[in-house]
Amino acid sequence: MGDEKVKNEAVEIMGMFQVLPRLVVFDLDYTLWPFYCECRSKNEKPSMYPQAKGILHALNDKGVNVAIASRSPTPDIANAFLQKLGIKSMFVAQEIFSSWTHKTDHFQKINRKTTVPYNEMLFFDDENRNIQAVSKMGVTSILVGKGVNIGAFRQGLSEFVQNSASVEKNKERWRKFSKEPGSSKSDTQ
Repeated sequence: MGDEKVKNEAVEIMGMFQVLPRLVVFDLDYTLWPFYCECRSKNEKPSMYPQAKGILHALNDKGVNVAIASRSPTPDIANAFLQKLGIKSMFVAQEIFSSWTHKTDHFQKINRKTTVPYNEMLFFDDENRNIQAVSKMGVTSILVGKGVNIGAFRQGLSEFVQNSASVEKNKERWRKFSKEPGSSKSDTQ
């Protein structure tokens, strides 16, 4: 499936959801491309997973910002590959640095740069430990097997909508609770 066909399918999928994330964050190695940067040379010509570029372009076309959270120990190679692939300028934040924190530092920096709340982000990664840690921050996080693809994208948007609905229900419950007689919030008003 070519980039344009994937892009059109991804745009169509996004049209099926009433709520979209404000920011979609991607890992690089084994999420956008099928290799580890540190095992490659800057001089090589990189390639992406077959559907990744179309998905990035669809998000861009729909006005959804994208960012990178990568624990690569070779950010110079990662940046060179992003440039060669013609996608570097698409990302509003690029946190590419070695870390032992399962990407929580990356997301704190992305949050500070973009001011997008964690619960309005969607994240794709190939490592379960990163998915677990970032999910605890409130980010909807999707584990990808062989790179980001249309199936993972659809799943991510579905889970994001479900999580958004849960957040709204909890806000509504809190509003009702705080107005009830006997609740500490209503007693002080």
